[in-house]
Amino acid sequence: MIRRMSDYPRTLLEFQYLFPDEAACARHLERIRWPKGFECPSCGQVGDPWRLQARPRVLECRQCGKQVSLTAGTIMHRTRQPLPVWFWAAYLVTTQTPGMSALQFQKQLGIKRYETAFLMLHKLRVAMVRPGRDGIGAKWPVEIDETYVGGATQGEGRGRHHKTLVVGMVEVLPRKKTLGPDPNLPSGQRPQHRGGHGRGFIAGRLRLQVIPNRKQETLEPTVLANIQKKAEVRTDGWTGYDNLHKLGYKHTAVPVQGDQSKTDQHLPMIHIVFGNLDAWLLGTYHGVSPAHLQDYLNEFVFRFNRRFWPMVGFDSVLKIAAQVDSLTYRDFYESEQRGVNSAEVNEPVPIG
Repeated sequence: MIRRMSDYPRTLLEFQYLFPDEAACARHLERIRWPKGFECPSCGQVGDPWRLQARPRVLECRQCGKQVSLTAGTIMHRTRQPLPVWFWAAYLVTTQTPGMSALQFQKQLGIKRYETAFLMLHKLRVAMVRPGRDGIGAKWPVEIDETYVGGATQGEGRGRHHKTLVVGMVEVLPRKKTLGPDPNLPSGQRPQHRGGHGRGFIAGRLRLQVIPNRKQETLEPTVLANIQKKAEVRTDGWTGYDNLHKLGYKHTAVPVQGDQSKTDQHLPMIHIVFGNLDAWLLGTYHGVSPAHLQDYLNEFVFRFNRRFWPMVGFDSVLKIAAQVDSLTYRDFYESEQRGVNSAEVNEPVPIG
């Protein structure tokens, strides 16, 4: 039984021992949804419910007799896949460093249709965004810059492209302040990976968001939605950031003008992040659709912010999955046909 973080599985054998069947997964999902005990959503009765042996996903209130599905209101709502498949999916996706493509995912879990595996992965990405999360930059400076994501365009003329503009924001921490004991390791030793590319500082929490342009009216709401007020922010000399000091930020702007030495000195970490993002998208997914790029950015941010403690990701995904609504086939494929990104320009959504 899992009661604390140290109880979470660190190996495949431990995972198989803890979650061997539908009933074990249902019990754990029940504890996640009602950590203080079952509360009937119909009558409000708090107490131990009736558990139906033939239907492990269903609980029945002892007072009013109302039946409640464990997966209702979660990313697994009305799923036909067994709960162990979802648990294995969450474990594999969050603990494997490079992630998994839908084809790998389908083969590993024995899912018959590629489309099912593809949608399950996107539902898990929905559970990689914690609702009501706080902004970054409360303690450490934040670097901000933009990049284009996408491949080269051939046969459409010089200078034309179909790349997507992405803004990135990353905390910069002194190395001595970065890493505490690893809760995934029995002895609590520090991770071996030092990060920072040999520098005296390291990247902290990250945010990435798709934006339609670099205009001031686009960049300012994005910064406000992701970075706490009074934070120290560092940007290049782009005019879209000129009013950040008026919005309550300690803004330092340096016109790098393509000078690599100035970039390395003033904005080193965000460009390392952009390089890692490009390599990850190409290496794991071999390119992604612009309509769903934000979902992949969510996954990258989720992994990046938990890169030293990957086992924490499994716990995080399950807890968020129990709080957010499911993505339907219709929602997913209609947004793809419209080419709509999951983050609206006028209502930036903190991600990660």
